[in-house]
Amino acid sequence: MDEIFKQQVYEVAKLIPKGRVSTYGAIAKAVGYPNHSRHVGKAMGGCPEDVPAHRVISSSGLLSVPEFQPKLESEGVIIENFRIKNFKKLFWDPINEI
Repeated sequence: MDEIFKQQVYEVAKLIPKGRVSTYGAIAKAVGYPNHSRHVGKAMGGCPEDVPAHRVISSSGLLSVPEFQPKLESEGVIIENFRIKNFKKLFWDPINEI
């Protein structure tokens, strides 16, 4: 995977505010690769510790990594059955927010 792509993904993910979530697809679109959400997922799998990977979820509002639940809950995000409650309200769209 291209290092520039990864760095762009990480920079966008770092902008997601605490208590909000974004999606792999929204980040892919924001960095100019709208059909590459799986590549974003792969990049997030090996991201540096300063990147809030726990704030990036699937477009259906499901946690992709169940181990991220405590981190999100500590930021005030309510999760039931691995699904973000009020997903639409908490969704941070980088295209509109940056």
